[in-house]
Order: sequence, then C-alpha cells, then structure tokens
Amino acid sequence: MDTKSNDSCPLCDSSAVPFWKDEKRGNYFQCENCHSVYLNKDYHITKEAEKERYLLHNNDINDPRYLNFLTPVVEAVEANFTKDKLGLDFGAGPGPILANHLRQKGYSVNLYDLFFWNDPTTLQTQYDFIICTEVMEHFQNPKKEFELLKNLLNPKGKLLCMTDTFSESIDFPNWHYRRDLTHIFFYHEKALEYISSRFQFHSYEKKGRLIQFSL
Repeated sequence: MDTKSNDSCPLCDSSAVPFWKDEKRGNYFQCENCHSVYLNKDYHITKEAEKERYLLHNNDINDPRYLNFLTPVVEAVEANFTKDKLGLDFGAGPGPILANHLRQKGYSVNLYDLFFWNDPTTLQTQYDFIICTEVMEHFQNPKKEFELLKNLLNPKGKLLCMTDTFSESIDFPNWHYRRDLTHIFFYHEKALEYISSRFQFHSYEKKGRLIQFSL
C-alpha cells in the first residue's frame, strides 16, 4: 500500500496516514487529528455514477420501517421548533420524503440537493433548522459544506444530521456502511467535537445516529 497520502484531511486539514486498501475501491486514510477515515479522492466515483446510485434509492413514506428510521429527526424538529420556523432539507435526494413528512405536520421546509434540487437561491436564505440525513458521509469537501451549513442557520438554529459514525471497534473492511460506493468520509467522535468547535456551534449532542449541532 502507498504509505503517503496525496492530500490532507478534507475536514480539518491535518495530516493523515494510510488506514486500509480496498483492492477494488482504492486507498483509505485516517486523519491524525480528528481520527476520521476517508477514501482517497482519486478513487471517488464520477458525478454521473453518483447520481445514478441516488436514483436507485426507493424510500417510501408509507413504509413504517422507513418512517421509524426518520423518527429521531422528526421528534427533534418537533421538540425544538414551532411551526412558524423555516427549515431546509439539505441533500434532499430525488424523493424528499422527510421534508414532505414535516410539511404534512405543518412545517415549512425548503429543498436543496446538488443533483435534484440545485437552486442556488435556496442557499441565500437563513434557516431555523437544517436537516441533513444520510448526507454528510457523501461530502467530498466536508470543511466547505459544514461552513456553508453553519452560515445558513439563524441564531439559536440547529443542524440535525444522521449518519453512521466510525469507531475503532468497527470491522472497517466488512462494514456495510463503507461498502456504499457513494460513502467516502466516515466521522469519528473526535470529528464531531472538531466540527462543533471549528464552526462555532454552542454545543453538539449525539444520540444513536442523530447528531444535533446547536448555535
């Protein structure tokens, strides 16, 4: 395996060391500062292939299992925001199931997605809450994306993310989350601490797969 990274950590710019090599996908590196693991950028799939993968997602809001999957985010919105507050579904995908579910409950939620709802004017508005479910593991430039998301929030706003985080106890080569070809950055607990500090969130809380960054 190549013992040199050709770039620094895309989240915190720190040095990284070789972590593991997938003979088909390429080299993974681990940041020496935030401990996250990421796929070398030379091995990212094309934007065309990425979009095709997203179009294969078949999430059904009438599926009780999928609704249960979304419940932590819905409950976090309901617990913290009245229905006069404005939200953004960042990375909404081709079928914005979560946003539609919140709209049915009376919330106003705008949509943004690089591939399917790419309206730059949406990113010129300030939001009380931003939902980012199964999205942050796709970020090629997480530093840039988290800076954008923080700047889109109103004072006392919340960024509500869902993802599987990486820990040393995970069998990384066989981890199902790694095997998704669009998943390229895996956040360690130290990375969440870094994001909260670097982007000046007041605090963050992780409960299961739900991560809340609060201003």
